[in-house]
Amino acid sequence: MGIYFRMRSGRVSLHSVWKAFDEAEFGTKNILNLRESLPTAADARHRAEAWLRERQVSGTSEVLLITGRGNQSPGGVSVVRGAIVALLPALRRRGVVTEWREHTPGSFVVKLGSISSLLDAPKRKRDRALVATPSDPRPLAELDSSTLSLLRRLAVRSLESLGVQHPEKFVEAEMLIKFNSLAGGVAPGVEGEGRLRKAISTALDQLDE
Repeated sequence: MGIYFRMRSGRVSLHSVWKAFDEAEFGTKNILNLRESLPTAADARHRAEAWLRERQVSGTSEVLLITGRGNQSPGGVSVVRGAIVALLPALRRRGVVTEWREHTPGSFVVKLGSISSLLDAPKRKRDRALVATPSDPRPLAELDSSTLSLLRRLAVRSLESLGVQHPEKFVEAEMLIKFNSLAGGVAPGVEGEGRLRKAISTALDQLDE
């Protein structure tokens, strides 16, 4: 009995050591543990995408995504891991992530794209003709004037970088396009809008590089 408890204690201790290593390497804010809450595949995809977008907008370059191995799942296959494996290529096409690698059999290290890659992604399959089809302009009306000013600067700068001769004709539509791209990981409220301003400022800096 004593050996059994020592073995259990040893396993828990080893798990704690690896957890401490991960937290030291990535920081607690940059680790998403999907294994603990046992979500469905759909919930895992939704939570992971929202979190990865939020981390990207916050300027994080690399994060740890824990899915679990699926040892206790039907057939020994983790539905959460499968959902994330399917999600990551889609997020790469959208400019959210650039690459990933297996960290352990139950986790992935994910490298996030730059803000400029996020903004450029929707235009990859277009000829960059400015045919803007914004969905709903109402979110812009809820933004602070300082945020709107930054967003307008970004829209104008982006249009100029594409060689548009009269960017003022397209500014409002371009502002909404940029907002829709950047706001994917921004929660509502003062804190979320602060992260949005930071993302816009980062995008402006990257355009000027």
